[in-house]
Formats: sequence, C-alpha cells, structure tokens
Amino acid sequence: MKLSPHTNPPEPTNLLIRFHNQTGAAVDVTGNRASSRWHCHGCADHSGEHGLAFARDEANEHATACRASYYRLG
Repeated sequence: MKLSPHTNPPEPTNLLIRFHNQTGAAVDVTGNRASSRWHCHGCADHSGEHGLAFARDEANEHATACRASYYRLG
C-alpha cells in the first residue's frame, strides 16, 4: 500500500495533532500530554516518547523540512 499526499491515512484514535509536510503527507503526533510521539507518513521518520510540547515542536520542524510523498508500508 502506498500513501500519498492526496490520500491521508486514517486518523488514529489517539491523534493529538496532524501536520502536513511540504508535499502534503501527514505527520501525526499521537499519545497524551505526558507521553507523545510523532510519525511521518511521507518518509517514515519518527520520534521516541516525549512530552506533548516537545513532540509538537519536533514534528512541526520535521514537517517544515520533509519533502517525501509516501513510503511503502509493511
């Protein structure tokens, strides 16, 4: 399955914030205020667990720079 900027992945139940990278691929921040992580659906980069503020800032920074459109899942 390929993801593209034209078809966003389904929203996870624990989705807190969804950014979009330069090509429109989703960068999701999931978890809760104390333990959050982000995952890019464009390039498959991701973070470890952090507080929400740190994960949000890191995901936003990644989305600003990432130009990947999709990656192959599983």
